[in-house]
Parts: sequence; structure tokens; C-alpha cells
Amino acid sequence: MSMSNRARRMALHHLRNRADAQLNLIPLIDILSVMVAFLLVYSTEVEVIQNSKGIQIPQSIATTAPKHSVVVMITPSDLFVQGEFVATVASIHNSPAALVAPLRAALKRPLLVGKELSERDLAQREITIMADKSLPYDVIKRVMATCTDADYGRISLAVIQKEKPVAAGQVRG
Repeated sequence: MSMSNRARRMALHHLRNRADAQLNLIPLIDILSVMVAFLLVYSTEVEVIQNSKGIQIPQSIATTAPKHSVVVMITPSDLFVQGEFVATVASIHNSPAALVAPLRAALKRPLLVGKELSERDLAQREITIMADKSLPYDVIKRVMATCTDADYGRISLAVIQKEKPVAAGQVRG
């Protein structure tokens, strides 16, 4: 069975094109390297603290961002460490003790503390407290005192960056 001229030409054309067909990866690698560089630069600026408990945190005009730290979250009803339930706000509020015992026990766990630390390292340990703005001050004060007692030298209160107020001299009438 002989092939027609047209069929032969098409077969040759397919063979030639298949030999030339190569996937050029260099542009794709260029794009990916630019994306990686972009993400590395911009992902270091913002620390994402999970706020799945619906806490309304207060506003601030401070510009220094907290470093990576242990997160203590206080909702209007409960207290969490790294997302794990520790105590109720009512039990903290009604307790006569100056420190929150369940919180101190959670902060002293080896998983959070890690290896043995020197005095200087203890003073540098950071903890971030996310507290609902409706909470009574004595609850936050007891939580902060417990964090200090559990050897956390630097305590940050998580806040939302507030729009900077306009200085009186900048307003044009």
C-alpha cells in the first residue's frame, strides 16, 4: 500500500516539528526566581498572629513590630496559649491569687521553654498578649504578671496600627 504525496508530506512535517519541539524552561525559572525574591522581601515585614477567636484588639500608633514570640490570647470568656485553652476569664477575675496558675504551668512547659536558657536569654524571651479591648484591666494585669513570673522578659500587647493623627500645623484652612 503506497502513501499519497500529501500523507508523506504530513508525516515528514510531523517528524521535523517533533524534533524541534523542546520546552524552554529558562523564562519560567526567571519568573519563579523573581516571585521567590518578592515573597522573601515582603513576607518578613508582617507577622501574622492567628486571630480565630474573634478578638477585637485595641489600636496603637507604635511603629515597631514584635519579633516571633509565644502568643497568649484572651477572648471575652477564655484564655489560650498558642491556640490551646488554658483557663476562663471568669476564673481569673474571681481568683484571689495575683498570678494565673494554669497559665504559669502552660508557659513553663518544656515545649515552649526549649533548652536551658541563660539569664540574658531569659530577659530576651518574648511573649505577645492578644487581649480583647473589652476585658477588665485586672485580668490583663494578672496575665502580664504571670508571664513575667514565668521568665518572659519582654511582653508585647498586640494592637492594630492606628492611622496617625494629623498635627495641628498640617491642617490647611
